[in-house]
Amino acid sequence: MSISVGKTDVGLVRKNNEDAFSLDDKAGYCALADGMGGAAAGEVASRIFVDTARDSFAGCRDASADLCSELIQKTFIQANQRILDHVRENPLHAGMGCTAELLAFTGEGFVLGHMGDSRTYRLRGSVLKQLSKDHSLVQDQIDQGIITEQEARTHPYRNVILRAVGTGESPSLDIIRGRTLPDDLFLLCSDGLTDMIEDEEIRIILISSDNLEEVSDELIARAKGAGGKDNVTVVLSRVG
Repeated sequence: MSISVGKTDVGLVRKNNEDAFSLDDKAGYCALADGMGGAAAGEVASRIFVDTARDSFAGCRDASADLCSELIQKTFIQANQRILDHVRENPLHAGMGCTAELLAFTGEGFVLGHMGDSRTYRLRGSVLKQLSKDHSLVQDQIDQGIITEQEARTHPYRNVILRAVGTGESPSLDIIRGRTLPDDLFLLCSDGLTDMIEDEEIRIILISSDNLEEVSDELIARAKGAGGKDNVTVVLSRVG
């Protein structure tokens, strides 16, 4: 069983909030999506994803890892198709899509579905680990040794995404499985957080309080304090 909190903020620069999240501790999942495509299209794409996640996990209780994996894959496939169908019916929204994180808990572990450059972290004790890997141009260049992680933070193409929901017929999805321990804390976040503050600052905030509401408020406040250039969304989920 997990206890989860989610919050989203438009930030200080954008007019619209294209992020969305949903969570259900009884169903054992939490989801986050960061829309792209401009106008209202990004908002539509992210909402389609989190609504699809809610539909997929409706009535789910104590699911096995295999079932969670099936539900996660189903969510990404259906959301991808729903976004493509929406664009066919609304050609002015061409180019819309979203990055997405979908985390589900099993009896002894978790299953994570990941696509894009939103992220999922796990705090265990005082150690913060990034579980997802950005599907971005700069991450590819980091992997090839072309640039450093520090250079990536200010790279002119840091927002070029290589995978996203709703941008192609056959999305390539990362599925990550792992075991959980009591008090593990999971953070799902849009890049409006990670582009503004570094992992060590995130870690310090996460260990500063056991109150998830306070921690989520502080994460958003720090991102806005650093410029708030994008929408900021965080979902925190603590294993009971």
